[in-house]
Amino acid sequence: MDPALLAFVVLVAIGGYVQTVAGFAMGMIILTGATALGLYALPVIAAVVSLVSLLNIAFSLHGHYHRIHRAGLRWLLVGQVPAIALGVVLLGFLDANAERVLRGLLGAFIVLGCGAMMLRPTPRGVLSTSPAFLGAGLAGGLLAGLFAASGPVLGWFLYRQPLQVAEIRATLLATFAFSTLLRTLVVGAEGGLTTQVWTLAGFSVGAVLFSVWLARRFPPPIPEAALRRTAFALLTLMGLSILAGALAPSLF
Repeated sequence: MDPALLAFVVLVAIGGYVQTVAGFAMGMIILTGATALGLYALPVIAAVVSLVSLLNIAFSLHGHYHRIHRAGLRWLLVGQVPAIALGVVLLGFLDANAERVLRGLLGAFIVLGCGAMMLRPTPRGVLSTSPAFLGAGLAGGLLAGLFAASGPVLGWFLYRQPLQVAEIRATLLATFAFSTLLRTLVVGAEGGLTTQVWTLAGFSVGAVLFSVWLARRFPPPIPEAALRRTAFALLTLMGLSILAGALAPSLF
């Protein structure tokens, strides 16, 4: 197997395991690792992340639909629809005309997103208002369109809500399912679902299935909070590397 393809499949397996356990982070792990290693172009990676995430989410959400916080989900989805399309268009423009800016945005997104997620937010006393859910959906949708990874925004927002952890995880997964499906449709309409994208996604299917089974059969021997902080600490280091490379490419 080609070394780049093998490395990508390993990243998919790691991301799938963490997302099954913690409810998010798969997209960030694949996107950050593949970009830091220079495996493939960013639009290709983001398209594959969307396809692979759909499969992981379908398995992870199965049997937990009743836990979804439906009122909040509706407003998150309303905000995501226009923002995802805008993010996909912006990604294509930056990739074609300002690649360094795009990599700089990705590095900053990873560092800031991981920093926010490493600090578990303090739950509010009351549920946020509908406009707040709408705003979170807009912000998360833009990041989903750009990088196929809305976890930092939506994860931070939902973990602040006075909901049970099971409700938060199910709602996050349902939100990701919608955003990844919509993003895939938009990318497909623009001709972005190339042979390379489908090939990478096809090789990743086994890794997703294995990671979901592994996470359910052998959960991590460390507390979930420790797993999350470890994963995001490593992602932060890679994000800093990507950001530094964008700011001073001649040094890397």
